[in-house]
Amino acid sequence: MQVRILAIVLALSAQAPAAGPDRPGVPYGHEYFTLRGGLNNCRIRFQLERTGRVAFMGGSITEGGAWREMVCQDLRTRFPQTRFEFINAGISSTGSTPGAFRLARDVLSKGQVDLLFEEAAVNDQYNGYDDRAQIRGMEGIVRHALLANPQMDVVLLHFADPPKLELIAKGQTPPVIANHEKVAGHYALASIDLAREVAERIKAGEFTWAGDFKNLHPSPFGHRLYARSIGRLFDAAWKLPLPAGAKPQAHTLPAAPLDEKSYFRGRLGELKDAELVSGWALEPAWKPGDRAGTRRGFVNVPMLTAEQSGATLKLKFTGTAVGLFVAAGPDAGVVEFSVDDLPARQQDLFTPWSRGLHIPWAYVLQADLSPGQHELTLRIAKDKNAASRGHACRIVHFLLN
Repeated sequence: MQVRILAIVLALSAQAPAAGPDRPGVPYGHEYFTLRGGLNNCRIRFQLERTGRVAFMGGSITEGGAWREMVCQDLRTRFPQTRFEFINAGISSTGSTPGAFRLARDVLSKGQVDLLFEEAAVNDQYNGYDDRAQIRGMEGIVRHALLANPQMDVVLLHFADPPKLELIAKGQTPPVIANHEKVAGHYALASIDLAREVAERIKAGEFTWAGDFKNLHPSPFGHRLYARSIGRLFDAAWKLPLPAGAKPQAHTLPAAPLDEKSYFRGRLGELKDAELVSGWALEPAWKPGDRAGTRRGFVNVPMLTAEQSGATLKLKFTGTAVGLFVAAGPDAGVVEFSVDDLPARQQDLFTPWSRGLHIPWAYVLQADLSPGQHELTLRIAKDKNAASRGHACRIVHFLLN
């Protein structure tokens, strides 16, 4: 698969310039990135130390995206003597909230990361997270990353989709982009508003959405546009020579987060820590018995499963938030939960995409607990979504902050 993607990337790179992303300029003579704190640390590592670890975190546009391979090839070309390691930490359907809880496993555990690309503007919108959750998720990723490695350079990417283009055409900033930009500004991170670039270049008559870009999962044309915009960010960030004796410097971490309950302490809880009271089983390598699709990392892996109403488990944990990372398929049910002595509430696990897919989905059940020890009680409710075929709950991880 990697060989095939690389072949596509090289073929696209070799094509003669046409419209849109191959043009050297941009409409109205301006760019769509903000450098803020810049990308000097990773450049020093790449250029002087000749080593580099670059991580890409996001959803399906990142996981299977040719833009990512193009950026990798761009870096190899700019620094031909450098030994690179590239980490594809994209998981389809996921945004910043699940990203904050899986950052340690999927990125930080790989070693010192010099440059992190993070995109979540599409899935944070389509997954229905509100403003507070969008900030808590994105700040959770950023603050956790910088606490782990203060020299890490981070770039936030805001990808395009039709609802964003409509808002930009009306002179508005899409709320999810505004929320992610609050995080970028607070932590002096580089960011690229690719949604605005696409919208304004369409308005300028360079290309069309339907004919050229095609979809929020871009055509090869769209992937090329994204990669070349990131390349222009590199050009601007690295246009001046490095000073003699340049060394990576720690980024200044704001003393206070934007939201003290942001998920920068996020982690994946162990399934074995749950007390299975009744009706639950730990399956060592779950796979569906229906023909619905699955996602990488959410099939043939251990899961806690229950399919009958009344099934109950308990989990003791330490932190301020608790949630579930589930595979929500055609038979996804409703769970009833309570933490400590708080009133019981319900969460419908069935999503708009569950009819034909056991989709990865993160549900933060309680996010504003006082710091300390708590106990979650979770049971399968008698109620269910009218579109669901059952009462199932399949837990891949607990979410703890």
